[in-house]
Amino acid sequence: MGTTHQKCGGPPDPRPQPAAPRTLSVPDLSLVVLIGATGSGKSTFAARHFRPTEVLSSDVCRGLVSDDENDQSASGDAFDVLHYIAGKRLAAGRLTVVDATNVQSEARTQLVRLAREHDVLPVAIVLDVPEQVCAARNAARADRAGLPRRVIQRHQRELRRSLRHLEREGFRKVHILRGEEEVVSAEVVTERRFNDLRHLTGPFDVIGDIHGCRSELETLLGRLGYALVRDALGRPVDAAHPEGRTAVFVGDLVDRGPDSPGVLRLVMGMVGAGHGLCVPGNHENKLGRYLKGSKVQHTHGLAETIEQLDKEDAAFRTEVGKFIRGLVSHYVLDGGGLVVCHAGLPEKYHGRTSGRVRSFALYGDTTGETDEFGLPVRYPWAEDYRGRAAVVYGHTPTPRANWLNNTLCLDTGCVFGGAMTALRWPERELVDVPAERVWYEPTKPLATEAPGGADGRPLDLNDVTGRRIVETRHMGRLAVKEENAAAALEVMSRFAIDPRLLPYLPPTMAPCATSSEEGYLEHPAEAFAGYRADGVREVVCEEKHMGSRAVALVCRDEAAAGELFGVPKGVSGALYTRTGRPFFDDPEVTERVLRRVRDCAEEAGLWAELETDWLLLDAELMPWSLKATGLLRRQYAAVGAASAAAFPGVLGALEAAAARGVEVSPLLGRQRDRAADAAAFTDAYRRYCWRVGAESADGGAPQEPGGGAGLGALDGVRLAPFQILAVRGRSLAGLAHTEQLALLDRLIAAEGAVAARDGGPAGGTTDRPGLLATTRRILVDTEDESSVAAGIAWWQELTADGGEGMVVKPVQALLRQADGRLVQPGVKCRGREYLRIIYGPEYTRPENLRRLRVRHLGHKRSLALREYALGLEALDRMADGEPLWRVHEAVFAVLALESEPVDPRL
Repeated sequence: MGTTHQKCGGPPDPRPQPAAPRTLSVPDLSLVVLIGATGSGKSTFAARHFRPTEVLSSDVCRGLVSDDENDQSASGDAFDVLHYIAGKRLAAGRLTVVDATNVQSEARTQLVRLAREHDVLPVAIVLDVPEQVCAARNAARADRAGLPRRVIQRHQRELRRSLRHLEREGFRKVHILRGEEEVVSAEVVTERRFNDLRHLTGPFDVIGDIHGCRSELETLLGRLGYALVRDALGRPVDAAHPEGRTAVFVGDLVDRGPDSPGVLRLVMGMVGAGHGLCVPGNHENKLGRYLKGSKVQHTHGLAETIEQLDKEDAAFRTEVGKFIRGLVSHYVLDGGGLVVCHAGLPEKYHGRTSGRVRSFALYGDTTGETDEFGLPVRYPWAEDYRGRAAVVYGHTPTPRANWLNNTLCLDTGCVFGGAMTALRWPERELVDVPAERVWYEPTKPLATEAPGGADGRPLDLNDVTGRRIVETRHMGRLAVKEENAAAALEVMSRFAIDPRLLPYLPPTMAPCATSSEEGYLEHPAEAFAGYRADGVREVVCEEKHMGSRAVALVCRDEAAAGELFGVPKGVSGALYTRTGRPFFDDPEVTERVLRRVRDCAEEAGLWAELETDWLLLDAELMPWSLKATGLLRRQYAAVGAASAAAFPGVLGALEAAAARGVEVSPLLGRQRDRAADAAAFTDAYRRYCWRVGAESADGGAPQEPGGGAGLGALDGVRLAPFQILAVRGRSLAGLAHTEQLALLDRLIAAEGAVAARDGGPAGGTTDRPGLLATTRRILVDTEDESSVAAGIAWWQELTADGGEGMVVKPVQALLRQADGRLVQPGVKCRGREYLRIIYGPEYTRPENLRRLRVRHLGHKRSLALREYALGLEALDRMADGEPLWRVHEAVFAVLALESEPVDPRL
């Protein structure tokens, strides 16, 4: 009943005043159960305060299964449907409202159970409206005008019996609205869950288990750049970072160490001042129960903490108890990209709220077994983790913090004489300080890794099989068909290099638009016109080398390769083909190539300048015959040999017939043209073959296809890098191509000094060039006719003697068209003579060109863009330090798309 207001100088107003609005708080992820008799206004209330998609009505579900919302015989099936949809929504993290009478405890029990299954909070909103109001509303509805009054009365009785028991049934919040006025004036406010701090983007410094080691904590905070604040007694009571960073503590602040109260005082001060966040550890949980008066065993260091706290005043102990009670099981930070908890947390529990979630966050899970020290064996949940959020935790002491499947254990056993470790986020940089001494003897030595450890499987078949959807930053969701994934699995599992050294596969490249120029199938004019139409003015034309696409992962040394990629001793990187296969069968040859590139990078100062200890290079490896010997022997050499054997005899016979006066001139002319085309075809493929190894010492005489090339040395082998794809912590795919090539020019120029230092000639010579080859290029303004003409002339010069052609790329990478779509990262424009290898010796004949000009490029272009986006995604994930399975998901998808049916000549 509202209050009564009295007018000045008159009698009091007897009319009741409107009730003050009720504010109903509802967690943003919860199961809201509306409770009330039929006609109490639940559907109207739901429509007023919640989105239509959030509300599940039992009447609507009844209509779905029976075409009649009032068919009570369909109620069983209707509630099955309702519970199923509610479960799917809760699993997806969606607020869900159940609009049904829910006056019976059995109905509510099922809903509370559903909420618990999905680790969300059940919330009850009761609409307690008088019987006569419910009856009047039902009478006003044509479909319920005949509803017996006894039904409403039964609902009211059941509601009355339920009101006092709702919290005991499991509802975490209960809102009771009594009467029409409260129902109408109520306001529903959606509140953020305590663990949902996605709006905080950091940067953060996540600090591992402390266990009373205050001095080491002070040292670590200093290393991280925090300035300590001390009280009048010199005790640290706060720490702030000048750049506004926030410290996040993973729990286990207390027990075992020398100064648990000092650690609590500092952490509580930082949290109170907004300079820190903290989640509880199992040791805080136990201490909190002790401070509440519960009976707990004084083991695992609690006795020492109690003794230390007894020296503090009662006010401090009260403050500690209040602090511990206010700690939240885990935090979801940085837009959902970072989860911090004490003992780890599977993805299905992120952002959820239940006793089960809190228990896992505090203690983890065990297998039910005990080890030889009598301690429980932890379930290796991190081995199975496939979540997108990085989970940073502690709890299980490990000698060294290592990423495993996007999870990181920061408990490096400081109290046991190890170290105290922090993670800088989003930099993913580890910072640690050694323990000052062994403060507490461990039950077992720190000789094991965190759950999963180095033995945890990095990849899983389920990560790549079946139809896959890969989320990319540059092109959204990309689908991989099941049959394509199966084809890729065959290649990857049987032929590919170690997946740890396979962070990227290059995309296919689309050709320029088909040319209408007389005698040409491809011509630069179409490439320039295409980019001009896309709004790209400045392009760079790079020569296409006479080789095979190669990716080189070059580490600064074997130690860096072992530390970063987990490969065995003797491996310093990888050199592989565009399908992930090793380029050389002999690992020593690969290492020799990598050693030369590594030394040139050192000489050029690239390691220091790029602040990295590895480089990922996109390159061309020559000659083509290195990889394609079998293809040359079976396909190209066979054609050349057959033509060389057949045409002399044919031409000789026709010429003899002509000499005898037989009219064979048209036939003779055609056969002479065919012989010339065949000779041009042979010349074309021979340009891509030369002797390598010891056999090239004679000056590089051309090698016939199939004539086994010895690889005892690298003479004759050429590597032409044209892009630095990534370095440690950074993808360089967005760097302008002019800047890329300038860096690579320095790398190549350094080879002379490196070769001289190694005892060879100071750089390459005409007869015996060095390993590294320059990529020639020219810049073209697509809107300047003279610049376009110069680009065309340059291409004609490149291809006049059979060169493969060029690749045209926008100077600036990652460009988009006006409609937001990615611009092709590059198109190839191949030379007229080179295309004989692709389309056959006689493709240039007018009748053949007319037929070949009808070629469909749409699928090839789409494929090139999709593979490009997946390659960028792999580089970004690698640079971000994401786990191998996440990087490999995108790499595998590139290989899978390669099996899509498309004209192989394009």
